[in-house]
Amino acid sequence: MPVKTEVGDLRILLVEDVPDDAERVVAQILAAGMRASFQRVDEEAQLLDALQAFQPHVVLAELNMAAFSGFQALDIVRLAQPDLPFLFLSSTTGEDAAVAALQRGASDYILKHQPARLPSAVARAVRDARANGDRQRVEGELMRAQRLESLSLLAAGLSHDLRNILQPLLIVPELLKARTQDPQLLHMAQVIAECGRRGHEMAESMLSFVRGSPRPSERVQVHHLFEAVQLLLRGTLPSDVELQVETAGGALAVDGNYTELQQVLLNLALNALQAMPDGGRLTLRVDLDGLLEGRRWLVISVIDEGTGMDAPTLERLFSPFFTTKPDGTGLGLMSCKRIVESCGGRIVVTSAPGCGTRFDLHLPVSEQAGIPASPSQPLAAGKGQSILVVDAEATRLSLLGNALSSQGYLLQLASDGAAALRAVGPDTMPALVILDGGAQLLTASALLSELSQRGFRGAALLLRDDTCELPVEAPAGVSLHLLRKPLEMQQVFRSVAKALRSHR
Repeated sequence: MPVKTEVGDLRILLVEDVPDDAERVVAQILAAGMRASFQRVDEEAQLLDALQAFQPHVVLAELNMAAFSGFQALDIVRLAQPDLPFLFLSSTTGEDAAVAALQRGASDYILKHQPARLPSAVARAVRDARANGDRQRVEGELMRAQRLESLSLLAAGLSHDLRNILQPLLIVPELLKARTQDPQLLHMAQVIAECGRRGHEMAESMLSFVRGSPRPSERVQVHHLFEAVQLLLRGTLPSDVELQVETAGGALAVDGNYTELQQVLLNLALNALQAMPDGGRLTLRVDLDGLLEGRRWLVISVIDEGTGMDAPTLERLFSPFFTTKPDGTGLGLMSCKRIVESCGGRIVVTSAPGCGTRFDLHLPVSEQAGIPASPSQPLAAGKGQSILVVDAEATRLSLLGNALSSQGYLLQLASDGAAALRAVGPDTMPALVILDGGAQLLTASALLSELSQRGFRGAALLLRDDTCELPVEAPAGVSLHLLRKPLEMQQVFRSVAKALRSHR
């Protein structure tokens, strides 16, 4: 009977020394409606070669073989690819065999005389492995951002202290000039003044780097934030966690930076998932919070049903470098607090051991009448095509935007997939999408799929390098083109023109 697998085309490696048994396994999987290619091995050397060349999505291994133990195969796979799904097939019954297999690291244990469970077990193992990989990528990206935040705090403190130390070097030379006419002393005073000025400029440059480019305040729709968080968490939610989103009536909005507010909600959501090892419900909610000092307020809540926190933990929750995670930095929640307060708001935390945790973000409601429509721009002669560039690297994003604008294209720039989806609509669909093949939070394939579902039927130019291992598939109606990094502008111009011509 066909099963609903939703795992796409699979490469399945069979570790089996009986060809007839392997053929039966293949027939069972194909009969269930799964799309898969297969390779069979029965020796250690063949297994090692297949892991490298065949790149399987899942391994199915016979437990008892004449010359090659299934446990040996499991040890080899776990050493080479620790996260690769591995399922045992055996005619050996009894709980002891199954428990031993699972304890050694197998994903599942299936009896050969009960083959009906095989297709669904394979599909579940693949889904779980992919979800775990996505979760690790999201957490790794968030950890990297927190480490950068830590470096920024250290640089800001160093800049402040350095300017205080250098201040006398800007004053003393003037005092020396007023008290002596000695040419040597005047020359020394001039040298000291020049060094002081250069040091002060270096400190200012460091502080400007820490502050980054000015982040203009904009009118941010709360439901757009919720959609972005749902999108970024898609595929990473454990099967035993339910995500519930509750929005109040009306288009509630706040004044702030969209990317920073998205970072806050994503950080709190990921923390909530880690606090629910046994599953539960994760709730995102927004409600009006009444009037205060003549302004309307709203509250955005992130609520989990996890382990909760005790009073001493709550007292230190926003202290720099305080963390309850073995590999945490202790900067994530402090960064969230800084972002919320920069919007004129505050964070309130309610928690108790065993009773879950609730973060309430109290923010003033935006009083802007609306978002002004962008004035239409005349098309450049013979050009004027709309291009959407999606890249998390700010320098490359700015460089591409400026360079392509100078060639007469109309540019939309987005730092991640969620921002890109927020920028496009039925009347603003680009002719070409340029995107980074190494994106982590929302992969290139997922972004193209979402754009296709919204009506995009143009060309896509994928920026890739040798370290990018994520496969990218273009949906129907979208032509995919590749461009290798590092980028050269002339090659970019040629590739953009070629991609646009191919999809006329």
